[in-house]
Amino acid sequence: MSGDQRLEALVLRSSPLGESDRLLTVISSDQGLSRLAAPGARKPKSPMAAAVPLALLTFQVGGRGSLKRVRQLQVQRNFAPLAQRLETLAAAQGLAEQTLLLVPSGEHVDGVLDDLLLQFSHLERVVTMHQDSLEALAIAVQGVVHLLALGGYALPLACCAHSGAPLDPPLGNWSWRCSLLPSEGFVIGAIPGAQLVLNASELALLQRLLRPALPRRRDGELMGPTPVWLRLLQLAELWSREHLGRSPRSWRLLRQCFGDGASS
Repeated sequence: MSGDQRLEALVLRSSPLGESDRLLTVISSDQGLSRLAAPGARKPKSPMAAAVPLALLTFQVGGRGSLKRVRQLQVQRNFAPLAQRLETLAAAQGLAEQTLLLVPSGEHVDGVLDDLLLQFSHLERVVTMHQDSLEALAIAVQGVVHLLALGGYALPLACCAHSGAPLDPPLGNWSWRCSLLPSEGFVIGAIPGAQLVLNASELALLQRLLRPALPRRRDGELMGPTPVWLRLLQLAELWSREHLGRSPRSWRLLRQCFGDGASS
């Protein structure tokens, strides 16, 4: 149809619309976050039934007004295998929620879609290769650190927020501490009233998450035990709540997968 557009996008959220339609929130490289109406998508035999969260689709969209309607769609990639394990599903949903908090509607943010697809691919490998559950937690933590940086809310991991001194954790010094003050950043020392205090190895691990690959030992095993990764997830939650107003609800489910159901 004249005026229709082609859009390749990842579905982040789906909700009912009318009797049988779906309202999709998607992210694309060109248009950032946008909402689309998928007519008849809730009917099992509908050609629109593939319009579900965590699917990368090519849409043909058209119509007048701000809410475009999906005319046709084609599946490019479906991350449905992530639902086979609760921890991978919770990790993917948490990253999708974090994206919804970070990216303004209708605005393009470089790198977000590519990073999401990369992290989802890593999570899919956890399922297909039967990897340890800790891999899913670590991918989620690294993913949210990347998304915060791409969205303009990067964790300030270079300098002390009070003194300006470099945050250079002395590995092996077990008395060294660094405190998180969500409204300011990281401060060297154990500050009274700080919401989270890290030791040198925990801060060093957090700093390494800005790199493309997860930090691993020479034998390929992840650095850091489960409690440390849970603390880093809690840190990301605190930062998100301070600067974005809230944090993804799926992080609570992810923590429960590791026996940590406590709210941050």
